[in-house]
This record gives sequence, structure tokens and C-alpha cells, in this order.
Amino acid sequence: MARSDIMIVDDNPANLRLLEDMLLQQGHEVRSFPRGRLALASALRKPPDLILLDINMPEMNGYEVCKQLKSTGEFAEIPVIFLSALNETQDKVKAFRSGAVDYISKPFQFEEVHARVETHLKLHELRRALKLQNEQLEETVAARTRELAQANERLKTLDRSKNEFLSLISHEFRTPLHGLLGVGEIILDGMDSTGENDELRDMFKESRQRIIATLDDALLLTEIDVSSDRFQSAPVSLSVVLNRAIERTAELAESRRVTLMPPPADLDFVRGDERLLVRALHALIETAVKFSAEGETVQLAYEMVSDSLRVIIESRGKTIPKAVITKFFDLFSIGDTSTPGGGMGLGPPVAYRILSLFGASVSAIWNTTGHIAAACGSEPWHLQNRIRRTTGSSKCSCAERTLHHAQDLIRRHTLHLFD
Repeated sequence: MARSDIMIVDDNPANLRLLEDMLLQQGHEVRSFPRGRLALASALRKPPDLILLDINMPEMNGYEVCKQLKSTGEFAEIPVIFLSALNETQDKVKAFRSGAVDYISKPFQFEEVHARVETHLKLHELRRALKLQNEQLEETVAARTRELAQANERLKTLDRSKNEFLSLISHEFRTPLHGLLGVGEIILDGMDSTGENDELRDMFKESRQRIIATLDDALLLTEIDVSSDRFQSAPVSLSVVLNRAIERTAELAESRRVTLMPPPADLDFVRGDERLLVRALHALIETAVKFSAEGETVQLAYEMVSDSLRVIIESRGKTIPKAVITKFFDLFSIGDTSTPGGGMGLGPPVAYRILSLFGASVSAIWNTTGHIAAACGSEPWHLQNRIRRTTGSSKCSCAERTLHHAQDLIRRHTLHLFD
């Protein structure tokens, strides 16, 4: 134990000398006082590491000295050990209530005094070290919190700047783009109607739609990431959402000679933003069309499972490669994703972000049918989405709605939504 500063308070000079000699032999610094008033004055000037305190003293007894010492915040942690010839239980209880940490009865033994003094000095040192460590930890946490808050503000500023930049770029890009597309359309319309020219017109029209859709999708993804709180959720008819999504996909389906089966008219309500949900389901149905063979039909089926409605969107004919399924909804993989259905573009990531915005989830699941023809590389796939539903058109008590897909057959690719 390091050299400690110990204060002894006792009105008996013999006790003072005995305790002083004992503690000096142990290498401690010792301050001795015959009166409590003198001891308090010295302690206030220079706090000791420990106090040995007698009870029965003139002017101010040990209880009063201890209470005054403990009432001063910066000295309250100094351990006080009472030394007294009072051996009644009530005297010891009173000593502890006044703030003492221990009690030694007189006549005392050197070994006992030494053991108790060393124990409480060690405990006091540990408490001081713990307090210092806690203060340092609090300072570290406070500093780290400030750093995180500043970093968060910088990120918010960067997000706002990114959103404003993309909005500006989108606007500035659209103006010359519309001019370019308009001129191109005029030129193509003025060309003779031949098979080659008609093919150029179709290619031009498809490219124009993809460019505009990519701009819109990129801007929407940024808005969802930066300003998601501005999108409000409300009860929406799932039948209406699906019908509008199908209407938006009809032209693409017709161009690829794929039929879209209409949904039933009595589906329940879901919660979300109708415009965004139409956009999400349109993206998924459009993906189903891309993976349907010519002459096939994108099927829509429904089933109730517990409190969830499963909506099945099924396409037939083309297969998604295994390498694509792991990054089906990855925004940064669209540039290197090539499939038999063509490039998927931003459609799946946009659907994923929109559905996630309303407490939903979307995932791609590998599913095999066990048919021997699966060896031809025509494995079925599932897209799953979670979405909330309400029990009525005006009430908002919500239960989770599931949109899920059933198993596919040979050379069948399946897209489905589930809760």
C-alpha cells in the first residue's frame, strides 16, 4: 500500500501516541488531534485518506464530527473508523448512521487496527480510481457523442446536397433530352413505313421510355433515402393498386405478346401511398413480363393463409441465372446484370425501397420443383413482399398482409409478393 495520510482524533494523549507510533511504523503519514474542532479545520484544508475517530470527546463528540464531515460533498467519501470503549449495539448503530465505515472497540489490538485500516484504505483507493475512470468514461462518451452528432449533421447535409444535386441534374438533363427525343421522333415519323424503319421507331420508343423511367426511378430512390418521412401511409385498395399497375404494364406486355390476367375486384385494403405502391407492383409485374415467353400469360392468384393474403404473380418461359438472384434487388449491380429477359433496370430496387418504406420486405427465393427437366437450367424463382393491411377502408388497425408465390413448373419463372 502506498504512503497514506491518516488523521487520528482522540482526547486521550496515550491513545494518540500509541496509534501514531503504530501507523508511522507502517509507513503512513499521521496527523493527531485531541479535539474534533481542530480535526475538522485540518481536514477542510487538506483532506486525509482515512480518519480514526474517538466518540466521547469534549466540545464536539465523534458523531457530530463525522456528521459535519459527511455533510460536505467533497469530504463525504473519506472513510471514518470509530474507536470507542462504547460497546453497546446502539452505539455502533449510531456510529454507522452518522457515516462511519467501521467500528473498533477499545481496548484495541494492533493487528485488528492495522487490518481494518489497510482494508479501508484499499477500498477508498479503489473507489477513487473507479470514480476517476467513470469521469473519464463520461468525458469520452460525451466527446464521442458530440463527434457522432457532428458526423450525423454532415451526413444530413450531404444527403440534402445529394438530393438537391440529383433534382437539379434531373431537371437540367430532361430539358435537352426532351429536345433531343423530340427531334428524333420527328425524324423517325418522317421516314417511310418499312420494316426496318418500323423497327427503328420501336427501338427509339423503348429507349426513350427507359431513359425517362431511369431518371424518375433514380430521383425517387434518392427521395426515399433522404426524405422518407414525407411519404404518408393510408388505407389503399389492393385491387385498385394491382389494376393500375397492370394498366401501366399493358403496353410492354402487348409488345412482347404476353397476356396479363386481371385481378379480382374484392381484395382487402393495404396501407401505404397508392401512387408508390402502384409503382412498386408495376415494377414487379413488368419484371414478370420480361421473363415470360411469347404467347404466355402472367398469372395472378390469391390465397388466404391465417391472417395473410398471398398474391401470386407468375410468369412462364425464361429463367433468371443463379448469379443474378443474390443481387436481384441490389441497386449497384444493375450495370452488370444481364438475363434472358433483358436488363432489369432499376425496377426491382425501386420496388424493394418502396415496399420497405411502408414496413414491408422483398426478397428473392430459389425454389426447385424436383422435375427432371430442371436440369435444362429452367429453375423457378420467387419474389416476396411484406405489406400491412387494414380490416376496413376507413379503419387503420393493421395486421400484416402476405403476398407470396406458389411453386412453379418446368421452364417456369415465378414472381410473387408476400407479407
